[in-house]
Amino acid sequence: MRQRNAALASAAFFVVAPGTFAGLGPWLITRWQITEAGAGWRVVQALGVVLIVVGIIPPVHAFVEFVRAGGTPMPIAAPKRLVVTGFNRYIRNPMYFGLLLVVLGQAMLFASLGLVVYALVFWAITAAFVRWYEEPTLTLQFGADYVAYKRGVPAWWPRLRPWPGPA
Repeated sequence: MRQRNAALASAAFFVVAPGTFAGLGPWLITRWQITEAGAGWRVVQALGVVLIVVGIIPPVHAFVEFVRAGGTPMPIAAPKRLVVTGFNRYIRNPMYFGLLLVVLGQAMLFASLGLVVYALVFWAITAAFVRWYEEPTLTLQFGADYVAYKRGVPAWWPRLRPWPGPA
């Protein structure tokens, strides 16, 4: 896929998929209403804003890495090579992880237990999708390279140091 087409398709997919999960879903639950809070809760809200900002970085960067590799994060237009650059050297699922941080940050900002439940349900569905579809598909497609990557990089909690690549 040409890089320009990959970038356009990725941008559209970003608006639809992550935008729906991390934007529309939380808005429907909270209407993005910040309630008045005491000084202690303002600290929690400030940490929520930090999580939102930090959480958006891995998915955006991962989308860029997929475009650089000549594809998109969409399974129907994925790159032909295994993408193990950028945040993918720290965590196998940087897009999902980052979006979870965004939603949990919004839960803190808007004091919403509903968003915590929403994030947990999303994680459970996503973890099942990763386990039963993505991992077997990537193993079939990339073989030993993916197995080595999977062995070296955790799925849901980032490494402290970047994965150096296959031994």
